Amino acid sequence: MAESDSIKLLRECDAGIKMGVTSIDEVLSYVKNPTFRKLLTECRNKHEKLREEIQMLLLASQDDGKDPNPIAKSMSWIKTNVKLVMDQSDETIADLMTDGCNMGVKTLHRYLNQYQGAEEKTKDIAKRLINLEEKLTVDIRAYL
Repeated sequence: MAESDSIKLLRECDAGIKMGVTSIDEVLSYVKNPTFRKLLTECRNKHEKLREEIQMLLLASQDDGKDPNPIAKSMSWIKTNVKLVMDQSDETIADLMTDGCNMGVKTLHRYLNQYQGAEEKTKDIAKRLINLEEKLTVDIRAYL
């Protein structure tokens, strides 16, 4: 039985959220500015809330979701840790987070185009995730 575009799109959103939350968790302890830390924490919490919604839909379809690509996850971890060893400033963290968000937005738009047959509810979830990522990049510009 062929998997629906909705399930495929939900899986990609699930993987993207996991990647985003992991990235935020990796840098949060290095953030010096309390307002910046609060922005990242709130964004992580919104990602988690959206992931709960995705998990309910996947569970209803008897699907386990998707983990991020191990190579992409490893490359992100390496980039983050190398940059933080060299410079643990909020500017470096904002730069890393901006790059990650931009990659997430680009990837999610690609999946929205690829899975055009997805239900509107699923597309809405992907668009809300894109909006979260875009909003974070705008909110943290002051720390670049």
